[in-house]
Amino acid sequence: MSQPQPVKDASHLYEVERRAYHAERPGFRIAELQLSEKQKVPWHTHTNVSDTFYVLEGHMRLFLQNPKEEVNLKPGEVYVVRPTRPHLVTNGGTTSLTFLVLQGVGEYDFVPLLGTK
Repeated sequence: MSQPQPVKDASHLYEVERRAYHAERPGFRIAELQLSEKQKVPWHTHTNVSDTFYVLEGHMRLFLQNPKEEVNLKPGEVYVVRPTRPHLVTNGGTTSLTFLVLQGVGEYDFVPLLGTK
């Protein structure tokens, strides 16, 4: 089986209610995403950048591998996922989830992972 190829823009790989970029410069960006109760950001990893999640509204369920872990975040809470650590973002509530994700420092990529449970 071939390895998934990193992409520079993952917006075509999954649907969200809303996506906005608040800052984008070489090596760093801040994105705001809003997920419905049924939407998710699929399993993926990043080669060079960490994801720092900050919840604005709703309830985030974050699933991670290496080691396997589940993190639940409420508004105002923050969690950092180091580069190369597989993760999946889901909406853990019954209303929209809105969060910021700070990505950096380094060149952004999105490496989709298939078959991760």
